[in-house]
Amino acid sequence: GVGKRASLLAVIGPGVLVAATGVGAGDLAGGALAGSILGLACLWAVLAGSAAKLLLTENLARWQIARGTTFLEGAVRRFGTPLVVLLVAYLLPWTLFTCAALISALGVTAHALLPLAGDRTLQLGTSPGSILKHEVSLGRLVLGVLGSLLALVLVRVGGFRLFERVMGICVAVMVLVVITCAVLLAPPLGDLLSGLFVPTIPVAGEHTGDTPSRLSGLLWTIALMGGVGGTLTILCYSYWMREAGREKPEHLLLCRLDATLGYAMTAFFGIAMVIIGSRVAIAPGGSAGVLLRVGDELGGALGPLARWAFVVGAFCAVFSSVLGVWQAVPYLYADLWRMRSRSQVADLTRTRIYRGVMFLIATLPAGALLFDFAQVQKAYTVFGAFFVPALALTQILLNRTLDRPYRNGPLMTLGLAIVVLVGLAMAGATIVRVVGLV
Repeated sequence: GVGKRASLLAVIGPGVLVAATGVGAGDLAGGALAGSILGLACLWAVLAGSAAKLLLTENLARWQIARGTTFLEGAVRRFGTPLVVLLVAYLLPWTLFTCAALISALGVTAHALLPLAGDRTLQLGTSPGSILKHEVSLGRLVLGVLGSLLALVLVRVGGFRLFERVMGICVAVMVLVVITCAVLLAPPLGDLLSGLFVPTIPVAGEHTGDTPSRLSGLLWTIALMGGVGGTLTILCYSYWMREAGREKPEHLLLCRLDATLGYAMTAFFGIAMVIIGSRVAIAPGGSAGVLLRVGDELGGALGPLARWAFVVGAFCAVFSSVLGVWQAVPYLYADLWRMRSRSQVADLTRTRIYRGVMFLIATLPAGALLFDFAQVQKAYTVFGAFFVPALALTQILLNRTLDRPYRNGPLMTLGLAIVVLVGLAMAGATIVRVVGLV
């Protein structure tokens, strides 16, 4: 009954939250584009990326239960002001550009379901040298802002429990729609199993008949691996652990279980999107725009109902990411402020900094949609690509200070070292793509 469903959500809640927040428009679109360019041969990269994020999350949970502090607090105590400066330098632009992208994607997917104001646009940057965009869709902008404010109300007024339930509903719709579409497209079983369990670097172009490029295939495979799950939002798992009351050693197994379920779900999403991309023709573009093109292609292959259902699923994916970021990212600012002021705060959500940041990220980034920050975003993308290897390296260094029951063994340390090396390769691939060398 209702009690069993509630208790199940309490068990898997933090894992569902970290997965749903990490799976947004960019992840879905990236998987579809990789499948369209590389075919099913890149599926193993989805599994590898999910395993890497699971490893980072498990280490974070183990630190918190062993020391009783968030991993962020442990890192700040160990490395001091230089780490705080680097983190804030990354966190501020991440907040602006990620939240602006989420509001934009929310507007695009909502407009596809409810075409408010039709195709009317706002004409902006008409003068030479203007940093304003040439034009912005009025309906998409309005719906994006309204969706952002709705998420703000749900998170702030409804509290953590309502937030958790709405996220659960969004995840259920995402699972049903995306995986059903992938199954209906019926990929060849042999190719599916080979792509999952035989790691190879596909040659880009072979799947589509375009000019073959092994370097492009390598870059797309690395990008797919790095794009699975979240980056900065991994740190937010600490605060969802606290909301779920997981502070004792006996809770570690529960954390491992829900994190495993969460990233298994992330892997299923990624695999399903690669399958969908491999079976329909997709042109590159903005993340939300790619998802709409995927929906159009699915409508042609499976019927109009499939298009509508996929767009609903895409909207739920974006809205769950918006909810997750709006609820969790203010924790990071509030925790950094708490450490700076050396105050003792039992509940960060009751602090002014938490409430203020939540309001700002739900509103201020919408203004960025009117401006062209292409060059700034490129620089931020290159800088941010080093977050995952930096997090893995920090975990290697900090975990050595834990007592033996919680300290990493040789295999876990090796796994984190591999994440560092592969993460640096991902950062290199990001630089190559951003600079435009291929």
